[in-house]
Amino acid sequence: MLEIRNLAFSAENEADKVDIIRNIDLNIPDGRFVVITGPNGGGKSTLAKLIAGIVKPTEGNIFLDGKDITDLTITERANAGIGFAFQQPVRFKGLTVLDLLRIAKGKNLSVSDACQFLSEVGLCAKDYIHREVNASLSGGELKRIEIATVLARDVRLAVFDEPEAGIDLWSFQNLIRIFENMRKSMENRTIIVISHQERILNIADEIIVLADGAVTKQGPRDEVLPAIAEAHFATDICQKLA
Repeated sequence: MLEIRNLAFSAENEADKVDIIRNIDLNIPDGRFVVITGPNGGGKSTLAKLIAGIVKPTEGNIFLDGKDITDLTITERANAGIGFAFQQPVRFKGLTVLDLLRIAKGKNLSVSDACQFLSEVGLCAKDYIHREVNASLSGGELKRIEIATVLARDVRLAVFDEPEAGIDLWSFQNLIRIFENMRKSMENRTIIVISHQERILNIADEIIVLADGAVTKQGPRDEVLPAIAEAHFATDICQKLA
Protein backbone atom coordinates (compact mmCIF):
# COMPACT_ATOMS: atom_id res chain seq x y z
CA MET A 1 0.00 0.00 0.00
CA LEU A 2 1.08 3.55 -0.78
CA GLU A 3 0.33 6.03 1.99
CA ILE A 4 0.82 9.78 1.72
CA ARG A 5 0.59 11.87 4.87
CA ASN A 6 0.34 15.67 5.01
CA LEU A 7 2.47 15.96 1.87
CA ALA A 8 3.44 19.46 0.74
CA PHE A 9 5.83 20.90 -1.80
CA SER A 10 6.74 24.54 -2.33
CA ALA A 11 8.98 26.24 -4.86
CA GLU A 12 10.54 29.66 -4.58
CA ASN A 13 10.85 32.21 -7.35
CA GLU A 14 12.27 35.72 -7.29
CA ALA A 15 9.11 37.18 -5.81
CA ASP A 16 7.82 34.67 -3.28
CA LYS A 17 7.16 31.05 -2.38
CA VAL A 18 4.62 29.09 -4.42
CA ASP A 19 2.73 26.19 -2.85
CA ILE A 20 2.44 23.50 -5.55
CA ILE A 21 1.29 20.57 -3.38
CA ARG A 22 -0.72 21.39 -0.25
CA ASN A 23 -1.16 18.96 2.64
CA ILE A 24 -2.23 15.88 0.67
CA ASP A 25 -3.38 12.70 2.43
CA LEU A 26 -3.91 9.57 0.32
CA ASN A 27 -4.19 5.80 0.76
CA ILE A 28 -3.74 3.71 -2.39
CA PRO A 29 -4.20 -0.04 -1.79
CA ASP A 30 -2.29 -2.76 -3.63
CA GLY A 31 -3.63 -4.08 -6.91
CA ARG A 32 -5.38 -0.88 -7.96
CA PHE A 33 -5.32 1.05 -11.22
CA VAL A 34 -5.52 4.70 -10.13
CA VAL A 35 -5.77 7.74 -12.40
CA ILE A 36 -4.88 11.19 -11.08
CA THR A 37 -6.50 13.94 -13.14
CA GLY A 38 -7.37 17.62 -12.87
CA PRO A 39 -6.70 21.00 -14.49
CA ASN A 40 -3.31 21.98 -15.87
CA GLY A 41 -1.00 23.39 -13.22
CA GLY A 42 -2.84 21.57 -10.44
CA GLY A 43 0.25 19.70 -9.23
CA LYS A 44 -0.33 16.26 -10.78
CA SER A 45 3.14 15.79 -12.30
CA THR A 46 4.76 17.18 -9.16
CA LEU A 47 2.91 14.61 -7.05
CA ALA A 48 4.12 11.84 -9.38
CA LYS A 49 7.71 13.06 -9.03
CA LEU A 50 7.36 13.23 -5.25
CA ILE A 51 6.24 9.59 -5.18
CA ALA A 52 9.17 8.56 -7.40
CA GLY A 53 11.68 10.60 -5.40
CA ILE A 54 12.65 12.93 -8.24
CA VAL A 55 11.82 15.88 -6.00
CA LYS A 56 11.70 16.01 -2.19
CA PRO A 57 8.67 17.22 -0.24
CA THR A 58 8.75 20.38 1.82
CA GLU A 59 6.63 18.65 4.46
CA GLY A 60 4.98 15.30 5.06
CA ASN A 61 5.80 11.65 4.54
CA ILE A 62 5.42 8.86 1.98
CA PHE A 63 5.08 5.23 3.05
CA LEU A 64 5.29 2.07 0.92
CA ASP A 65 4.06 -1.09 2.63
CA GLY A 66 4.36 0.66 5.98
CA LYS A 67 7.97 1.76 5.44
CA ASP A 68 8.77 5.47 5.40
CA ILE A 69 10.46 6.14 2.04
CA THR A 70 10.40 9.94 2.26
CA ASP A 71 14.17 10.28 2.50
CA LEU A 72 15.06 7.48 0.08
CA THR A 73 16.85 8.40 -3.15
CA ILE A 74 15.46 7.62 -6.61
CA THR A 75 17.71 4.55 -6.80
CA GLU A 76 16.65 3.33 -3.36
CA ARG A 77 12.99 3.76 -4.28
CA ALA A 78 13.58 1.89 -7.53
CA ASN A 79 15.14 -0.94 -5.53
CA ALA A 80 12.08 -0.87 -3.26
CA GLY A 81 9.89 -1.54 -6.30
CA ILE A 82 8.83 1.87 -7.62
CA GLY A 83 8.97 2.51 -11.36
CA PHE A 84 8.48 5.86 -13.07
CA ALA A 85 7.74 6.65 -16.73
CA PHE A 86 8.30 10.23 -17.91
CA GLN A 87 6.03 12.31 -20.15
CA GLN A 88 8.88 12.38 -22.67
CA PRO A 89 10.99 9.20 -22.50
CA VAL A 90 14.74 9.71 -22.51
CA ARG A 91 16.66 8.84 -25.69
CA PHE A 92 20.02 7.08 -25.35
CA LYS A 93 22.39 7.33 -28.29
CA GLY A 94 24.46 4.15 -28.65
CA LEU A 95 22.21 2.10 -26.32
CA THR A 96 20.05 -0.61 -27.90
CA VAL A 97 16.57 -1.64 -26.81
CA LEU A 98 18.02 -4.94 -25.58
CA ASP A 99 20.62 -3.05 -23.50
CA LEU A 100 17.86 -0.91 -21.97
CA LEU A 101 15.72 -3.91 -21.06
CA ARG A 102 18.70 -5.66 -19.48
CA ILE A 103 19.51 -2.57 -17.42
CA ALA A 104 15.86 -2.40 -16.30
CA LYS A 105 15.82 -6.09 -15.36
CA GLY A 106 19.14 -5.79 -13.56
CA LYS A 107 20.60 -8.92 -15.09
CA ASN A 108 21.72 -10.40 -18.40
CA LEU A 109 18.23 -10.87 -19.79
CA SER A 110 18.03 -13.34 -22.68
CA VAL A 111 17.01 -12.12 -26.12
CA SER A 112 13.96 -14.39 -25.94
CA ASP A 113 12.78 -12.92 -22.63
CA ALA A 114 13.47 -9.37 -23.85
CA CYS A 115 11.41 -10.06 -26.96
CA GLN A 116 8.54 -11.22 -24.76
CA PHE A 117 8.43 -7.85 -22.98
CA LEU A 118 8.38 -6.05 -26.34
CA SER A 119 5.57 -8.31 -27.55
CA GLU A 120 3.53 -7.40 -24.46
CA VAL A 121 3.59 -3.74 -25.52
CA GLY A 122 2.67 -4.51 -29.12
CA LEU A 123 6.07 -4.21 -30.79
CA CYS A 124 7.45 -6.73 -33.24
CA ALA A 125 10.52 -7.81 -31.28
CA LYS A 126 12.72 -8.69 -34.24
CA ASP A 127 12.30 -5.15 -35.61
CA TYR A 128 13.25 -3.43 -32.35
CA ILE A 129 15.45 -5.60 -30.15
CA HIS A 130 18.75 -4.38 -31.65
CA ARG A 131 17.71 -0.83 -32.54
CA GLU A 132 19.26 2.14 -30.78
CA VAL A 133 17.08 4.12 -28.38
CA ASN A 134 17.62 7.35 -30.29
CA ALA A 135 15.95 9.86 -32.58
CA SER A 136 15.06 7.19 -35.15
CA LEU A 137 12.25 6.00 -32.86
CA SER A 138 8.90 7.77 -32.79
CA GLY A 139 7.30 9.11 -29.63
CA GLY A 140 4.83 6.23 -29.57
CA GLU A 141 7.58 3.64 -30.00
CA LEU A 142 9.60 5.18 -27.17
CA LYS A 143 6.54 5.17 -24.90
CA ARG A 144 5.96 1.48 -25.49
CA ILE A 145 9.63 0.63 -25.00
CA GLU A 146 9.62 2.56 -21.73
CA ILE A 147 6.56 0.61 -20.57
CA ALA A 148 8.39 -2.60 -21.54
CA THR A 149 11.22 -1.59 -19.18
CA VAL A 150 8.67 -1.14 -16.38
CA LEU A 151 7.31 -4.63 -17.11
CA ALA A 152 10.85 -6.02 -17.16
CA ARG A 153 11.50 -4.61 -13.71
CA ASP A 154 8.30 -6.19 -12.34
CA VAL A 155 7.75 -3.18 -10.08
CA ARG A 156 5.36 -3.07 -7.13
CA LEU A 157 4.27 0.48 -7.93
CA ALA A 158 4.35 1.89 -11.47
CA VAL A 159 3.84 5.63 -11.99
CA PHE A 160 3.12 6.99 -15.49
CA ASP A 161 3.20 10.76 -15.99
CA GLU A 162 0.83 11.68 -18.85
CA PRO A 163 1.77 8.70 -21.03
CA GLU A 164 -0.43 9.97 -23.86
CA ALA A 165 1.65 13.15 -24.30
CA GLY A 166 3.23 13.54 -27.73
CA ILE A 167 1.92 10.36 -29.34
CA ASP A 168 -0.38 9.90 -32.33
CA LEU A 169 -3.86 8.35 -32.34
CA TRP A 170 -2.59 4.92 -33.46
CA SER A 171 -0.05 4.82 -30.64
CA PHE A 172 -2.70 6.00 -28.19
CA GLN A 173 -4.96 3.08 -29.14
CA ASN A 174 -2.06 0.72 -28.43
CA LEU A 175 -1.39 2.48 -25.13
CA ILE A 176 -4.98 1.89 -23.99
CA ARG A 177 -4.70 -1.79 -24.90
CA ILE A 178 -1.42 -2.09 -22.95
CA PHE A 179 -2.96 -0.51 -19.85
CA GLU A 180 -6.02 -2.74 -20.12
CA ASN A 181 -3.77 -5.83 -20.24
CA MET A 182 -1.66 -4.55 -17.34
CA ARG A 183 -4.82 -3.99 -15.31
CA LYS A 184 -6.03 -7.54 -15.93
CA SER A 185 -2.72 -9.15 -14.92
CA MET A 186 -1.51 -6.75 -12.24
CA GLU A 187 -2.20 -8.96 -9.16
CA ASN A 188 -0.46 -7.00 -6.35
CA ARG A 189 1.01 -4.34 -8.63
CA THR A 190 -0.34 -0.82 -8.22
CA ILE A 191 -0.50 1.48 -11.23
CA ILE A 192 -0.82 5.25 -10.97
CA VAL A 193 -1.40 7.20 -14.18
CA ILE A 194 -1.43 10.99 -14.50
CA SER A 195 -3.86 11.71 -17.33
CA HIS A 196 -6.65 13.88 -18.74
CA GLN A 197 -7.77 11.28 -21.26
CA GLU A 198 -11.30 9.95 -20.83
CA ARG A 199 -10.42 6.51 -22.22
CA ILE A 200 -7.73 6.11 -19.56
CA LEU A 201 -10.11 7.39 -16.88
CA ASN A 202 -12.64 4.80 -18.05
CA ILE A 203 -10.37 1.86 -17.16
CA ALA A 204 -9.43 3.16 -13.71
CA ASP A 205 -10.48 1.46 -10.48
CA GLU A 206 -10.19 4.78 -8.68
CA ILE A 207 -9.91 8.41 -9.76
CA ILE A 208 -8.24 11.20 -7.81
CA VAL A 209 -8.88 14.81 -8.85
CA LEU A 210 -6.10 17.25 -8.02
CA ALA A 211 -6.64 21.00 -8.38
CA ASP A 212 -4.58 23.88 -7.02
CA GLY A 213 -2.30 21.42 -5.27
CA ALA A 214 -5.05 19.71 -3.27
CA VAL A 215 -7.30 16.66 -3.64
CA THR A 216 -10.82 17.82 -4.50
CA LYS A 217 -12.37 14.42 -5.30
CA GLN A 218 -11.39 10.80 -4.74
CA GLY A 219 -13.29 7.59 -5.16
CA PRO A 220 -14.37 4.75 -7.46
CA ARG A 221 -14.48 5.55 -11.17
CA ASP A 222 -18.26 5.14 -11.38
CA GLU A 223 -18.72 7.82 -8.72
CA VAL A 224 -16.05 10.35 -9.69
CA LEU A 225 -16.17 10.26 -13.50
CA PRO A 226 -19.83 11.43 -13.78
CA ALA A 227 -19.05 14.29 -11.36
CA ILE A 228 -16.08 15.34 -13.53
CA ALA A 229 -18.24 15.25 -16.67
CA GLU A 230 -20.98 17.30 -14.97
CA ALA A 231 -18.45 19.89 -13.79
CA HIS A 232 -16.99 20.22 -17.30
CA PHE A 233 -20.49 20.63 -18.76
CA ALA A 234 -21.36 23.36 -16.23
CA THR A 235 -18.06 25.17 -16.98
CA ASP A 236 -18.72 25.06 -20.73
CA ILE A 237 -22.24 26.48 -20.28
CA CYS A 238 -20.93 29.32 -18.10
CA GLN A 239 -18.26 30.18 -20.65
CA LYS A 240 -20.82 30.28 -23.48
CA LEU A 241 -23.15 32.51 -21.46
CA ALA A 242 -20.35 34.90 -20.40
